[in-house]
Parts: sequence; structure tokens; C-alpha cells
Amino acid sequence: MSEQIKIKDVTPVKIHKPEESANYSARSRIYVRAVEGMLENIRRFFGLIFLGLFAVIPWIQYNGNQAVLFDIGEQRFNIFAMTLWPQDLTILAYIFIVSAFALFFVTTFAGRVWCGFMCPQTTWTFIYIWFEEKIEGSRNKRMKLDERKMDADKFIRKTLKHFAWVSVALLTAITFVGYFTPIDALFVDFFTLDVGFWAGFSIIFFTVCTYGNAGYMREIMCTHICPYARFQSAMFDKDTFTVAYDPSRGEQRGPRSRKIPHEQLEEKGLGDCIDCNLCVQVCPTGIDIRNGLQYECINCGACVDACNGVMDKMGYEKGLISFTSEHQLSGGTTKIIRPKLIGYAVVLLIMTSLLVLDIYTRAPLEIDIIKDRNSLYRETNQGLIENVYTLKLLNKSQNDRTFTVSISGIEGAKYVGESVVNVRGGGVYTLPISVVTSPYSLTEEVTNFTFHVETQDENGEIIKIQETSRFIFTDV
Repeated sequence: MSEQIKIKDVTPVKIHKPEESANYSARSRIYVRAVEGMLENIRRFFGLIFLGLFAVIPWIQYNGNQAVLFDIGEQRFNIFAMTLWPQDLTILAYIFIVSAFALFFVTTFAGRVWCGFMCPQTTWTFIYIWFEEKIEGSRNKRMKLDERKMDADKFIRKTLKHFAWVSVALLTAITFVGYFTPIDALFVDFFTLDVGFWAGFSIIFFTVCTYGNAGYMREIMCTHICPYARFQSAMFDKDTFTVAYDPSRGEQRGPRSRKIPHEQLEEKGLGDCIDCNLCVQVCPTGIDIRNGLQYECINCGACVDACNGVMDKMGYEKGLISFTSEHQLSGGTTKIIRPKLIGYAVVLLIMTSLLVLDIYTRAPLEIDIIKDRNSLYRETNQGLIENVYTLKLLNKSQNDRTFTVSISGIEGAKYVGESVVNVRGGGVYTLPISVVTSPYSLTEEVTNFTFHVETQDENGEIIKIQETSRFIFTDV
């Protein structure tokens, strides 16, 4: 009872907010200021790569077909040399699981960098902001333009801006729909008004969504709709790298002359922050990073570049706002290797290995057997018993293959129908056949037997699969 109870100081820290005005109201539009810097260049680099891949991939051809095509109508996904069918649900599940754990791993290590550097919402939002800057001017000019009454200049600028927005949204929608229907015909059919109903509806729908999300909703998608902002804290720890402000160095903040030597700041009770609010003005979600870690922060690093630029002009050391960890801010050392990160890495490695193994061991052909439901069996003129089947032969490769079909398991049974068929790459061949045998060779009402299908791959190796079915005769 003599031990002293440790008490933690929970005195609330003074929160510094920008002056109250419509520009910073949660329900008013955020005017994002342009910024230059290393992180901004990295973000643009990744954004251009993502945008380029998104635009180019559906135009790539493989073996005379669209290399990536998710054909929902035909229930097959073509990804270069691989064709996925509904039977390949495990591969799709593995892909989603690997993607999820990769996101968890990256978030644990470097925070919400996916949102800031690769998320389509962020990429398209910055594209729209770029058009705003080129057509309407800088942040201050855009604010003054919106305050003006409508005149010829304002009308022209607004019209050009929205025309550019709609054009980007339309091209985005057509490209996206092009992943689900052949894109070369889609472009021609859409602009000649010959497109199908669902393709046309999808293009209009995604055009409106892109225009609304990137043009108007912007930060609302990140702060109120996207669930990632809500559960990301479960993956954070004190060693997670995230954008943060160093209050021990920046406080007390306040304006000052550049002529004041840095060494005299402490005598005046000032930190390195000059309270210019540029970190707020460049933030696409409109937050003040100096208030601490906030779920609205997307880790785009715009405030880091803005602050570094100010520090450079003032002659101060950069890094007042930086990618850092809670441990490092408190004077400790960031632990890169830690149990949570190792756990995510191990699970990611296991799931990736299972995905690769599933793809590697996946047979390039498959057979579905459909028993005739109209007649369980019938007796032929020769007194033989016949069962009718429909075989669905799936060629999962992108190359045309020759399949050979045979049966085993019933003594004296005869296979009636085509035994050698050619199936186009990524196609399905419907093969009606029948199996006949003498009733004296059947000892049970239901006899199991096996269909065998074999083919050769590009290297001449034999690939075989088999599927069990049932032969029915009730007068045994």
C-alpha cells in the first residue's frame, strides 16, 4: 500500500485552429493551395503510373484478344494467359486476401500512404484541382472568382473547367467499362450512339460518379464515406510512420521577421512555427496537422512540402512537419522490426504462396458433367441400356487445344459421341454424348464410372483430368 500510484498528466493541449471563416468551415468548399516539393513529386509520379496503367491495360492485346477482360456475361475473366471461371473462386479469394494484408502491412509501417499516393479518389481529385488552377488561377484567385457575381469572364472560366471535368470523367468511365466489354468496339459504339443499353448506362453512371466525387465531394469521400479512415487506427502503433508535427520544436508559434537569428527565438518564447497556416491551405481534407494525429489525414505529405519550403526560406532546419513516429517525436527510437509488422508479413507471405501455388497447380482444362434429367435411362433396339450426358469442356488457357475424351469404370461400356474435339482458347465446348452397356454387366441401380479428358500443353506434355459420374439402371 506504500507504493506511489503513477499519475499521467491529461491536461488538454491548447488546440490551434485557423481563424473562423467560410474557407475553413466543415461545410464549405476547401480551396487547396498548390505546393511543390519532393513528396509532391513522388505523389505525382505514382499517380501518373497508376493513371497510365489504368488507361493502357485494356488496350493491350494477347493472342489476338484483349489481354485483360472481365466478361461478366460469359462468366469468365481473361488475364493475359490465364482465364478465370466461377470455378476458380479460390484464386479470386486469394487475390483479395493478399491485397488486404498488403494494405494492412503497408499501413502498419507507413500509415495511410495508400490514400495519399495511390488511391483513385486522391489521384482524380488532384487532377481536377490541376484543371482548376490552370483555368481559374491560384487559390486566392479562385476564392475571389467565386465571390464575384457572374460575368463573362467567370462564365467562360467555369464553363471551361466543367467541360474539362466532364471530359476526364467520361474518358475515365469508358476506360473502366472497357475492362468489362471489348474496349476497341466500345469507343466506336459509344460515340456513334450504337452502344448497348447496359454498357451505355454504365458509362453514364460512372461519368456522373467520377464528376461528383472528384469535383464536389472530394474530402467528404475520405472523411465520411470511406471506411478505411475509421479502422486504420487498429493497425497504427507508436512506431508507425505518419505525417506529424513536432510541437516540442514548433511551439510557441507566431510570426517573426527573417532577420531575427534563430538562436534568439527561445529568448522571445518562440518555436520554429511561424503560424503561416500554409500547412492548412495545402491540405486536401482541410485539417490542421498541428492539432495532432487525425483520421482525416490521408498522408499525402502536402503539408510536409509546404512547411519545408517555409523553413528553407526562414533559414531553419527542415522537418518541423515530417513522416515520423510517435516514439521518435517523444525522443525515442522507431522500432522497424516489431511483432505486429512481422505477423502481417508472415500472413502476407503465406497467402501469396498459396495464391502462387493455386495458380501453378491449376489445370488448364476442366470438365462439367450434366446428366440428362428427362430420362434416367432408356433401352436401345439392341437391348442395351443407354444414359445420356452433356459435357462442358472448359479450356482455361488462351491457346486452342485438342481434347480427347474417354470413360472407364463400367465393364464393356461403350462411349457414343465425339471423342476428339477442338476447343478455342478461353472457350467452352458443349459435347452431347451417351454411354451404353449391357444390362447383364450392371449389378447395382447406380454405378459410378469416370470420364477422362487429356490434352497437350505448349511443351508437348500430357495433361489429364478425370471426373466421376453415375450410370443409372433401376431394373437390376
